[in-house]
Amino acid sequence: MKKNKWVTGLIASLLILSGCAGTAHVQKDNNIDFSKLRTYAWVDAVDKKDASANKIKINDLTDRKIKASVDKNLQEIGWKQVSNNPDVLLVYDVVIEKENRNVSTPTYSQSFTRWFYNPVGRRWVPVYYPPQFIGYDNSVETVKEGTMTLTMMDANNDKTIWQGWTTSDVNGKRLTDKEIENNVKAIVKKLDK
Repeated sequence: MKKNKWVTGLIASLLILSGCAGTAHVQKDNNIDFSKLRTYAWVDAVDKKDASANKIKINDLTDRKIKASVDKNLQEIGWKQVSNNPDVLLVYDVVIEKENRNVSTPTYSQSFTRWFYNPVGRRWVPVYYPPQFIGYDNSVETVKEGTMTLTMMDANNDKTIWQGWTTSDVNGKRLTDKEIENNVKAIVKKLDK
């Protein structure tokens, strides 16, 4: 019996932890052999259309935390950051935007109890009527979605060879440390495959 509780607790905790990681999506150049690429360097992202109008500014602390998280996760799978002659150049982008989401909530009738008099037993008997499913209450709620994109470019010709991104709901205007770590881990895990 104790073993069953322990196994059930372990399975429940694994399900909870697996729900924390976001789902990452990847696009890559199939002509590139990624097993030969193991060094990288960071570059700053500049919008080619209008470099002066950066609408989303990431503060220095968030920038360092994202880069540190990417560095740590890449080093765990065998990549190395170098300053001279890297194989690939890395750049990231974070976009936080409002999104309208349709929500369908099931609606039930009010439960009630009805009392009947039993003349044989000379007493009142309660009969419980459970709630009945009526339908769905549809509504629209506004949520903030954060999309983190990690892009790898060939250092020789600046062509994008790999791009991974993940989208998740965020609570505030900025990403928290936990959200950064979970998103980066989900993206880098796809690179290792």
